[in-house]
Amino acid sequence: MRIESASDALGIYLSVPFCRAKCSFCNFASGVSSPATIERYVAMLCGEIDAANKAAASLGADLPGSVGTVYFGGGTPSLLAPSQLREIFAALRRNFEIAGDAEITLESAPGQIADELLAEAMRLGVNRVSLGVQSFVDRESAAVGRLHTERECVREILRLRAAGLPEVGADLIAGLPYQTEESFAHSLEVASGVGLTHLSVYMLEVDEDSRLGREVLAGGQRFHAHGVPQEEIAATLYEQACAVLPQQGFAQYEISNFAAKEHQSRHNKKYWQRAPYMGFGLDAHSMLLRREGAVRFANPEELADYSGAVPVDPTLVGVREAFEETVFLGLRMTEGISMQQLRGEFAGELVAPYEEAVRELVDEGLMLAEEDRWRLTLRGRLVSNEVFGHLLERLPG
Repeated sequence: MRIESASDALGIYLSVPFCRAKCSFCNFASGVSSPATIERYVAMLCGEIDAANKAAASLGADLPGSVGTVYFGGGTPSLLAPSQLREIFAALRRNFEIAGDAEITLESAPGQIADELLAEAMRLGVNRVSLGVQSFVDRESAAVGRLHTERECVREILRLRAAGLPEVGADLIAGLPYQTEESFAHSLEVASGVGLTHLSVYMLEVDEDSRLGREVLAGGQRFHAHGVPQEEIAATLYEQACAVLPQQGFAQYEISNFAAKEHQSRHNKKYWQRAPYMGFGLDAHSMLLRREGAVRFANPEELADYSGAVPVDPTLVGVREAFEETVFLGLRMTEGISMQQLRGEFAGELVAPYEEAVRELVDEGLMLAEEDRWRLTLRGRLVSNEVFGHLLERLPG
């Protein structure tokens, strides 16, 4: 069976896990590699794309009839050679029907998308670039190993818009070393006034999976760990973004994402709305639909283990898991979740305990229950993991 609904058009994620330098805060499966390694990887990636329909069929999954979004993430996909980008697009078009109005995103770091690559990317259909700016303050950028300055970031954004790209977005991080309310206000001011259409604001993740995170947890001094602000300050910076950006025309539509009117990320919304998507490359994840529910699977996290082979060990998403995903992913969206839709899709014994838990969270100021919808408040967004944990405790065993 093939799904023909436009709203269920497939999303495709392509992992290009190569960087010019590894940032100290990065906890992704990415790194610096040789040109020969990148060339071999592109060949394996294209082989995996060519096996996509076989992989879906082996899982009993339904592939939508068209592709609505394509996202090149990483890493820094803009480091690909034009010939490598052409090779990947050729593999995509051999195996999928990409819609004429598809959103096609290429991630890049400021100053790391050459003129030739940009021209070729746009010729191939790329209509959206997402820049890993992280900060418009030079001291903060340098502290975490970013290779650009504020001036270079602004110049890059203006260059991309002048080239005719309709969508240019950027990422910012709240909680970088030496960051203050004043310096973050500067980043927000520059970001909102330079012609961007989309902004993502992430809280710095302090965990064992990054060099900076390990150093902070160990109480060390390397990687400017001593300059990382306290969690309370990072939370204040996030609240600052939530207050300032809507005033500058960037409406918040998800916990970490803000967009100018009609410029939301269509690809990322597929994750939060549980639409089908297929990931190719290192550490890429997929969710496809079957007659009896959804199936999730993922590729290896280590480059040495990746071969482009058909994925194994899929996870079938049962009714309980589907309910959890619908609630927790839906609550990430500012619009929240519809109670009517939830009751229509799931049995009452799953929904009823949540309604009681939501009332408790409303009393604590962490959620809103308005007419038919549940939504997180600003405080709820700041402690969303705790909110989700509270709801999870109410799920029947």
